[in-house]
Amino acid sequence: MPRKRKAIQREILPDPKYKSVLLSKFINCVMKRGKKSTAERIVYGALEILGEKTKKDPIEIFTEAIDNARPLVKVVSRRVGGSNYQIPTEVTEKAGVAIAFRWVISVSRGRSEKSMRECLANELLSVYKKEGSTIKKREDTHKMAEANKAFAHLRW
Repeated sequence: MPRKRKAIQREILPDPKYKSVLLSKFINCVMKRGKKSTAERIVYGALEILGEKTKKDPIEIFTEAIDNARPLVKVVSRRVGGSNYQIPTEVTEKAGVAIAFRWVISVSRGRSEKSMRECLANELLSVYKKEGSTIKKREDTHKMAEANKAFAHLRW
């Protein structure tokens, strides 16, 4: 049954310290079990570590790192005539940023540094330099899409 009214999109408020909406969304992704203050402490601590290591503005490094990690294409599995095909599709900027957030956070949680702040800071720094596991995931996704380019005509 169709909706009677249009869904109203909520406005995401910028974070209080750096006034960045992107950082606010990232903090919400880092958050576990509704503990936003803990997530803020982790992210702000990681940004401070980034600022100390690079002597640059941490927000610029953060946005550049997320832009480096953002995939441009992804593969979607689709069943056609009894067999599954991996069909390459373009990723919107909003969805790409969400995927980049997930990759950076999951790789950071898998790292073995002393604290989550250090893990996140080091992962953001490696993504900023275009190296590390997150960039490898992005490259693997792009290679998979390139390999399955022949099935691009099967999009729905």
